Amino acid sequence: MLESRSAVLKLMQNQACKDRCIDRFPPPFSRQFTPYRQHDFSSAVREVCSSPRQPLSGLKISKAIFLGDVAVGKTSLVNRYCHKVFDRNYKATIGVDFEVERFDIIKIPFNLQIWDTAGQERFKCIASSYYRGAQVVAVLFDLSNMYSLSHCAQWLEEALACNTLQPIIFLIGTKRDLLSSSAYKHVEEKAACLAKQLGAEYWAVSSRTGDGVHELFQRMAALAFDMSVLRDLNTLNTTVSIGSQPLSVKPTQKKENFKCNGLHCQ
Repeated sequence: MLESRSAVLKLMQNQACKDRCIDRFPPPFSRQFTPYRQHDFSSAVREVCSSPRQPLSGLKISKAIFLGDVAVGKTSLVNRYCHKVFDRNYKATIGVDFEVERFDIIKIPFNLQIWDTAGQERFKCIASSYYRGAQVVAVLFDLSNMYSLSHCAQWLEEALACNTLQPIIFLIGTKRDLLSSSAYKHVEEKAACLAKQLGAEYWAVSSRTGDGVHELFQRMAALAFDMSVLRDLNTLNTTVSIGSQPLSVKPTQKKENFKCNGLHCQ
């Protein structure tokens, strides 16, 4: 499979491409539509990553799973970012496809594993076995198909049931190029409302034009990296000595109970 071979080759890279190097914390799609309010990497993360005595060992890796109904554009989004291509001919994903993107984030090597899951009901039992261990859950819907938005809460609930720790959550509207500005505004209101209920960060992108795609994945990688390093530091008994100064780290966030009432905002 092309995706698998590509993933292996990227895993063998010694350094990230220039457009995969992140030093500044990427902004959200909109400050209004995100629960992640930080404007920079956590101070503990910047401090430990800049220290010559930093205790982190090995390549940092985070897992992102992409969920959503059939034909919402999961594979198109992944291919646009990973391969810079857009294929108009729809081919349904069978089971799960796998990609990996290598980043250098504040000069620390980092791999984002991208798991593109099938949306068909008959493959759900196969795909759901790959949900475990996800640090990022991206739930996609088609901006031109409100029916796909109504299923997003269920997709997220199934993913959260397979994970013990709270992941970073994205609600991503695809095919932005198909809507006029007025039509998009109407959809955005409903999508932003649902994103708030789900505790998700909302994005609208177009895989055909590439609009917002690079920015989305940069943001996703940065948030995942920040959380991954904090959790590693937390595993090191919450205190790490850097020079003569002790570094305190907040405890890892546990998963919250999840309940959603679909598209009806409370």
